[in-house]
Amino acid sequence: MRFFRLLVIGLFLSFASSASEAECDSECKLAQIEVYFDNIDKISKKGSTEKEIDAFLAHVHDDVKYEHLEYGADFTKDVWRSAFLRQLNRGSYNDGPESEARILNVIYGKHHAAVEYSYGKVEADGTWNKSTPYFALFGFKERKISLIREYW
Repeated sequence: MRFFRLLVIGLFLSFASSASEAECDSECKLAQIEVYFDNIDKISKKGSTEKEIDAFLAHVHDDVKYEHLEYGADFTKDVWRSAFLRQLNRGSYNDGPESEARILNVIYGKHHAAVEYSYGKVEADGTWNKSTPYFALFGFKERKISLIREYW
């Protein structure tokens, strides 16, 4: 009987440990969001290529959804890739090396994070001058970003 109880407890702890590994805690969420903005910065720079777009999309979940309510965007990963390529081919990505997005504030939820961020320019003296702050909701699944919902 004692062996049976130990076996049940061991199995329970094993499943609980596996479940928590699949969760994306606040550190995981912040790391994923930082990679997201770093990759968006790379895509928006003058001279970016399809390589930067594919590297960006490799870091998000295969079932990712990008939504921008104001502009009617409702993209799957494939549709989002096509939109990036369309903008790239139009020559829309012209930011200089001094352009940089930064996270201003994050509020963490169970499977989501609300993020205030801004784009800006790094000056010669190292100061960063932000532009208008924006808000986005990020969702997470299997330790990757699975939802980006923009509210600006």
